[in-house]
Amino acid sequence: MAGSLPYALAAAGARVRVFMPLYKGIQPQKLYPGFGHSRKGKVEFIFVRADGYFLRDGLYGGPFGDFPDNMERYAYFCRRVPEILKEQGWQTDIIHANDWQTALLSVYLKAWYAQDHFFKDTAAVLTIHNIAYQGIFEKEKYPALGLSWRHFNMHEMEFYNHINLLKGGIAASDAVNTVSPTYAKEIQVSDYGWQLDPVLRANRLKLWGILNGVDYKVWAPRRDRFIHKKYSADDLAAKAANKAALQKECGLKPDGKAFLLGMVSRLVDDKGLDILSEAMAYLLKRYQMVVLGSGDSHNHKMLHYFKQKYPRALSAHIKFDEALAHRIYAASDAFLIPSLTEPCGLSQLIAYKYGAAPITHLTGGLSDTVTDVSRGGSGFVFSQYASENLIDTVDRAYRFYCDKKNWSGLGRAMMAYDFSWKRAASRYMEMYNSVKRPKTTDQRL
Repeated sequence: MAGSLPYALAAAGARVRVFMPLYKGIQPQKLYPGFGHSRKGKVEFIFVRADGYFLRDGLYGGPFGDFPDNMERYAYFCRRVPEILKEQGWQTDIIHANDWQTALLSVYLKAWYAQDHFFKDTAAVLTIHNIAYQGIFEKEKYPALGLSWRHFNMHEMEFYNHINLLKGGIAASDAVNTVSPTYAKEIQVSDYGWQLDPVLRANRLKLWGILNGVDYKVWAPRRDRFIHKKYSADDLAAKAANKAALQKECGLKPDGKAFLLGMVSRLVDDKGLDILSEAMAYLLKRYQMVVLGSGDSHNHKMLHYFKQKYPRALSAHIKFDEALAHRIYAASDAFLIPSLTEPCGLSQLIAYKYGAAPITHLTGGLSDTVTDVSRGGSGFVFSQYASENLIDTVDRAYRFYCDKKNWSGLGRAMMAYDFSWKRAASRYMEMYNSVKRPKTTDQRL
């Protein structure tokens, strides 16, 4: 989102500056005291510099878990953003924060700058990408935030006698959105709200659900530089060449008729790995599967076990590999996305563009983007989260696959879908305009 939405907003007429920490490995075009600056197209990037906080090998943590000073790191970042805006004279209509790491921007804007003429016309927006990650810290750390204790209350920053940065951001923001309409509804109930559902219900009038998009400059088989052979909806026969190439690359049995299942995901139970593990023996006796990702060690061990047992049917890659991800999408007949919960999900949107039918659990953003073929859609959906239902749905997809005429029609239909960031940007502009404050006498950017 942070990589693609700014360009779509700029194309829609907004002037956009993206603030992020100067993490290790970033080389800005220009360096100034306290921050770096780069420009790409119509979008400016400002990198907040604090080497003690951000010049590390990991972003949020390392091999032994989260960095213990994460609250202080991102509090510093959130303090510096408005300071740099003032120093540079960059007045703005909207400050758009993402997740708990930047939720304090909304809090500081309200607590410190409400009477500041420079920010008089500035509204705060917060996007929640996954409600499970909230930035919860010990109460004893509160003074490090620089906030008055009056904000440490049940309506703002306090959460079961702890600090909750995301909760504070929700309370302080003029608008809050999640990354799909269904997820915006789900997190208002106790089963999905991770104990913030009362706060979200209390703020429901400012809660939006805006579906994520896909950058088709990156994810499009007709121009993809990573895949074996480029193809389009009018040339689906070329997709078979990608399948054959991946089977060879991954040591799978060379078989053009095999039903190839792809999966690119975090390898955690919430992404459906628990029910997939129960279904693996059945699936691998009948189909081929390529899995890419990393996550929990028990899922790594599970995949290693089945890879050893079914070496010609399963290829598992425990790593991040962008080029391989592209090749998996291009080669797969269907894509496994059996998530227990899913705020939005991009895999199904990318899979559509590559002509790989998504196999999904009915939840969150998957509900908004995948409709079963039985209801006129291009995916295969199961509603009850269980391994037997996953198996039944894969079998049903395979039967559909065996009807080559219908399968080709399905491929052409899904590749024509438009889930571009252009569509998403129009909704974000609508949300911005709903909270945009009337101009005072000077012109804002």
